[in-house]
Amino acid sequence: LVQLVESGGGSVQAGGSLNLTCTISGRAASTFCMGWFRQAPGKEREGVAGFYHDNNLATYYADSIKGRFTISQDTAKNTLYLQMNRLKPEDTAMYYCAAGACGEPPFIATKPGGSFRGQGTQVTVSS
Repeated sequence: LVQLVESGGGSVQAGGSLNLTCTISGRAASTFCMGWFRQAPGKEREGVAGFYHDNNLATYYADSIKGRFTISQDTAKNTLYLQMNRLKPEDTAMYYCAAGACGEPPFIATKPGGSFRGQGTQVTVSS
């Protein structure tokens, strides 16, 4: 129903930036809200950022990244972005794009995996 493909991960030094991209396809994609979550080895999924209303104006950010990361979506290009600035070693994880139900509470905060998710892109931040 929904296919998601992430790209843009890599290795950077602390303080650096990366811009993740998620390409969205599928006939049902427009009925979902989009977000990003991450998972580090041995840790649970953590919702990072996401939209929770279909107008894409209401956004959720985890406290751990607030002020450093920005989520955006270009609906014309069917693309979701996560601009990550001032990266820290603790941001190291696999980052996933997810599609979930719109509404409150934000799905990315309560059920980060959503209904659909991509294969992920690795982000490694060295000190």
